[in-house]
Order: sequence, then structure tokens, then C-alpha cells
Amino acid sequence: MSEFALHNFIGSEVERGYEESPVVILPIPYEATTTYRKGCEHGPGALLEASHQLECYDDELRRETCFDVGIFTHQAIADTRQNPNLAAEEMLAITSETSQKLLKDGKFIIALGGEHAITTGVVKGHLDFYQEPFTVVQIDAHADLRQSYEGSEHNHACIMRRVMDLGLPSLPVAIRSLCREEADLLAEKEIPVVWAWDMQHDPNWIETAIAQIKTEKVFLTIDLDGIDPTLIAGVGTPEPGGIDWYSTLRFLRRLFETRQVIGCDIMELAPLQDSVVSEYSAAKLVYKLIGYWHANR
Repeated sequence: MSEFALHNFIGSEVERGYEESPVVILPIPYEATTTYRKGCEHGPGALLEASHQLECYDDELRRETCFDVGIFTHQAIADTRQNPNLAAEEMLAITSETSQKLLKDGKFIIALGGEHAITTGVVKGHLDFYQEPFTVVQIDAHADLRQSYEGSEHNHACIMRRVMDLGLPSLPVAIRSLCREEADLLAEKEIPVVWAWDMQHDPNWIETAIAQIKTEKVFLTIDLDGIDPTLIAGVGTPEPGGIDWYSTLRFLRRLFETRQVIGCDIMELAPLQDSVVSEYSAAKLVYKLIGYWHANR
């Protein structure tokens, strides 16, 4: 295996070919604008390697998901490990075009980052394919609604502002860190927010959140810092609080049960030295997404 080669998801003994796999794992090891901990360009590789330790049997769904649904791991795209000077505009074009191609082939995409700025390209690819509005459900510690940050409109802190520019509604979940500009914009645009603080005090927050989604179709973007950092510490910008593991799964299962989830991404995994907890947990989260999608397709 070369220095930049990636493992496939879960292992070669269960992976199927492209044609017979409705689910495609799309690694995008791109990093250019991270502002605290670096290393998320190594996130996809760490997640894929950790996935080989997963058990195939899902105790919640009572099935061996990877034998029920074909899973194919795409080659990495927009890889700054090999091309550290890759421009954001080129990354977005590559991710959008690749997403559209996969969607035209009837694939359900789970993209792996990499920094959160990647999501703009993946969402744009889905919008160009479906040609109709859908809601972007965002699990995240941060609002990510800045117009620009550190001189770039494609900074990882601006992703949901770019989604807004595409004319798409959003539902931010687990938000607990934002600037005044973002707070004012949320109020001005009347964007519904599931605040992390409120989640801790409202036992019905999941159904309240689901009721805020006004479209049938949904794209799900997960910045791993949205989850409690005591569970997943290997992220670029950790923030205290967040969703615990089983609340995350309950929310995701209800989302897949009540809406048509058309695609997903998992972003901002920045592996820690001497610990595999973050990448293994992220890999298991990917596996749960596949299971929920297959159970409700």
C-alpha cells in the first residue's frame, strides 16, 4: 500500500464491486483552513482503517448490515496529502462533479472529510442532481455561518453560510458556539436551532427538531465536534457539551424514519496520537448511517 492509499470500509471480505453497491463511501482528505488542531486530512484514512475492527452484526437493527447492502469505497478525491496547494474552488468543483456522477449511477453517498468546507461541494452536487430544495440537517458544535473567516469565504467556519447562499433551508443541531454575527443572522432569517443547552433540558427535543424540517428530502452533515468531546475528542475544534452517543443514534434513526435522507457526510475527524477511540467511533457512526438508510429505503 502506498503512502497515500486508503483502506476500504469494513474490509475486503465484505466489500462488493461498484456496480452492485448502492452505498458509496467517498473519502475527501482535504484540509486547508483549519484554525485550531490540524490533521483532518488524515481523518478519512484513520476512519477507514478503524472500520476493519467493526463487528458486522448490528445489535440495534438485528442484522449484518454489510452483508445485506453492498458497500463500495471510492478512491480518494481532492487529496491535500498529495496536493497541499489544492485551491478551494478546485476542491469544490471536484466534489460536486464526483457527487453528481455517483448520484446519476444511483448511489447513496457518505462522504468522509477532511474539513467541513468540503460539504459545500457535496451539497451542490446533490442540489444540481435533484433540482429541488432539501433541508441540510447539521450536527455541529458551531454555527458555521460567518460570511468569511481569515480571508476566505470557503473557510470551514463558513459552510452553512454557503448552504444558505444555495437557497437551502437548514436545521442546526447541538449548536453551542457562535459569534454575534452568526447569532444575529439566525434571528434575522428565523432559522430553527436545536441548541445543545436546550437538548439537555427537553426530553422531547428529537420530535421537536424533526417537526422543524419542512422538506421531504434531507442531506445530513455531521461535524464530529457536534458530539460530546468526551466521546470523540479527535476533532479540530472541540467544544464542551454536545450530544451523547445514544441520543445521537436516536435522532438519526428518527430522521431516517421520517424523511428521505438523500446523502450524508462526516467531517472534521482529526486523529489523536495514542488513541483510536475517535476514529473507531466515527467508523461505527458511518455503519449506523448505512444501517438506518437500508432499513428505511
